[in-house]
Parts: sequence; C-alpha cells; structure tokens
Amino acid sequence: MSKSRSEQMVDRLREMGRAEGVEASAVVSVDGLIMASALQAGVEEDRVSAMSAAMLSLGERIASELGRGVLDQVFIRGGTGLVLLSAVGEEAVLTLLAREDAKLGLLILEMKRASEDLSKLL
Repeated sequence: MSKSRSEQMVDRLREMGRAEGVEASAVVSVDGLIMASALQAGVEEDRVSAMSAAMLSLGERIASELGRGVLDQVFIRGGTGLVLLSAVGEEAVLTLLAREDAKLGLLILEMKRASEDLSKLL
C-alpha cells in the first residue's frame, strides 16, 4: 500500500530532522494550517502554524516593499535557538527549529533540498 502525500511529507521532515542541530520542522499552508509536522512533544502545532504563516507574509511584504525581490527565507536567531522559514511552492512554508549551535549553512542547504522535495508533493 502506498503512502499518502501527508505521510510522505512527514517522512521527508523526519529525514531532514536527522541533520545535526534540527529540533523540529513543519509544513504549513499560507493560511496558517499544519499540513505535516515533525514537532517535539509540547510544541503546539497551531501556534507554530499561525506564526509561520504570519512571518512568511510579513517577510514577503518587507522584501517587496524594500525592493529586495522575491522572498527566499526568513531567519530568526533567539538566545536559545534558530527559526528558519522557507517557501514551499506558492501554497506552503517550511518551518525549521534548530539549536543555537547548529551550522546555519548546512541547515539552509537541507531546507532548500527539502523544499524542492516537498513542493513535488503539494
């Protein structure tokens, strides 16, 4: 029996989660609804999805208004970790939570690869 698109998306998120420093990830619709996730216990899907959609929307507007072209990524560094967002096609966003000591270049590369794979499943 073949896997559903949702299951395939979760599998890809889990594969990405094996990269060093990755703590959690999710694919969220631009409307703020969870499509697939590999989140840690205690992380609220609804909160992650709503904030991801809001940050993507704001990032797109900032890039456009300031003449920076099409948004590629949103990057947030906090005191205890990183949040990275990247568009998956035109209908979704990939959100990645990582430890503060994670290698940013490797995370960006892995997100780019995952975004390409996930866009084929949408």
